[in-house]
Amino acid sequence: MTDAFQLSSPNTLHAPNGYSHVADVRGGRIIYTAGQIAHDPAGALVGKDDLRAQLLQIFTNLKAAIESAGGTFRDVVKLSYFCCERVASADLPLVRDVRDQFINTQAPPVSTFVFVSRLVRPDWLIEVEAVAVVGAAER
Repeated sequence: MTDAFQLSSPNTLHAPNGYSHVADVRGGRIIYTAGQIAHDPAGALVGKDDLRAQLLQIFTNLKAAIESAGGTFRDVVKLSYFCCERVASADLPLVRDVRDQFINTQAPPVSTFVFVSRLVRPDWLIEVEAVAVVGAAER
């Protein structure tokens, strides 16, 4: 828990696996990122047909976006994933493997994961957006 928010999972809901059910924002600034895709700073695609490589670039991009607003990944309260349905279910553990290199796994963010028929560009396998709460609650 920080002064700005608390992540929790009440025992009146099923036990989550790798995420929290509730993000209780109590103060601070709310930072929304655009959906991030696997483009490097020069705009080139990273990891054509490689989910792990795309995820690493996406989470690196999210980290840079959050840091530009004065936050860190410990401030992330919500992640939303938009994954192409052509990604094999067997590859989905890669999402958590990469995500866990960036987030606080002891208090994982609230998350939503949806499959979509396609993203804007056919080479994109997944897009991820984040919501972070930066700064302590006002007293």
